[in-house]
Amino acid sequence: MKPSIALRTHPEDLHALIRRFRVTNPRVFGSVLHGTDIEGSDLDLLVDPLPETTLFDLGGLQVMLEELLGVAVDVKTPGDLPARFRDAVLREAKPL
Repeated sequence: MKPSIALRTHPEDLHALIRRFRVTNPRVFGSVLHGTDIEGSDLDLLVDPLPETTLFDLGGLQVMLEELLGVAVDVKTPGDLPARFRDAVLREAKPL
């Protein structure tokens, strides 16, 4: 399934799941945002960590999203993005 389709099929469950982890401001970027995702693409999700967010939160969110949506998910924080394209991603990312 294309990640863009998976996002549209579970909107309430998706937001409820994200609220369980210590992150805010979930945004989509990459191929899903640009409408170029294909079967087998991953979902690129950008989140803002809270001061108490751990790697376990980010990893747990990724695993749970993959289980819910049935597609590969890549959860990133702004600090995870390489400096050479961080500003561009932050400008274009769209809220879920």
